[in-house]
Amino acid sequence: MNTLSILSAADLKKTFRVSSQGHSTRSLTALDQVSLRLEAGETLGIAGESGCGKSTLAKIMAGLLAPDSGTVCYKGTPLSELGRDEGIIFRLKTQMIFQDPFSSLNPRMRIGDSISEPFKIAGMAAPQQRIELERIMASVGLSLEAANRFPDEFSGGQRQRIGIARALAASPEILIADEPVSSLDISIQAQIINILLQMKCDFTLSMMIVSHNLLILRHICDRIIIMYLGAVVESGPAAKLFSRCRHPYTEALIAAIPGLHTTAAKSELLQDDLPSALSIPSGCRFHPRCRHAVDRCRHESPTLTDYSDGHSTACHLSNSLYG
Repeated sequence: MNTLSILSAADLKKTFRVSSQGHSTRSLTALDQVSLRLEAGETLGIAGESGCGKSTLAKIMAGLLAPDSGTVCYKGTPLSELGRDEGIIFRLKTQMIFQDPFSSLNPRMRIGDSISEPFKIAGMAAPQQRIELERIMASVGLSLEAANRFPDEFSGGQRQRIGIARALAASPEILIADEPVSSLDISIQAQIINILLQMKCDFTLSMMIVSHNLLILRHICDRIIIMYLGAVVESGPAAKLFSRCRHPYTEALIAAIPGLHTTAAKSELLQDDLPSALSIPSGCRFHPRCRHAVDRCRHESPTLTDYSDGHSTACHLSNSLYG
């Protein structure tokens, strides 16, 4: 594991017990041997269809959920080995922005009090708290006058700005955003993305952005990881992923983006619906939907292979398909 990475994970596995018809319980595989690294100052994107394990991964990386097995490290030290004081530092320095900003805010707290909580915990004097509150709110496009209002008095876009402000108030090193704009209108999405980009520069943040929208990730990320049914199938520099992907699933996701179709239609590239995580296909988990699948794909699980251009791909046919 790269000890220089600000945040890293090795072989994460997470399953959930879910009820099915007849009241029996079955095991749902959310993550299966997932490894990744986030370098200092980097913006890392996590992409894939709904149900691929992106949000579960984000919560585990933020320390909000424990994996069944595997290790998450903060600056080379496993979270499980952090002492009390080190653990507090990690929780302060790693902040999360949630998909639903309203449910993540206390509806009975004025937003100024909600954003100011880290200042109070740090023992900051009241006059300085007000100065810092105004600075943080201004950085996300909110006026100090809004501090006395409650969450239900704001629009969805404004609430997401509040969520970002609250995360920034802790002076984090790492910002993990789980679908931060998926519930917002297109015009508001652009505003929030621009705020995140500005925050990265102004606050020297390392960011992990979870999204099903590859266009957004291409715009703001240095690297992108593609997940499918709980596993990483490809990763690489954002620009290269679009110009020369190495996995049929990535190719299908890119081809499905409106206005970017360069080969076949989506229906030709991505066959059938996403299988259930309750029953992961044998061999390559993508083979039931892959138009290139051969017998080997049905029986042998591919390993994640590194390439000289910075790509990593789990596909038996990567070399023959993409060179």
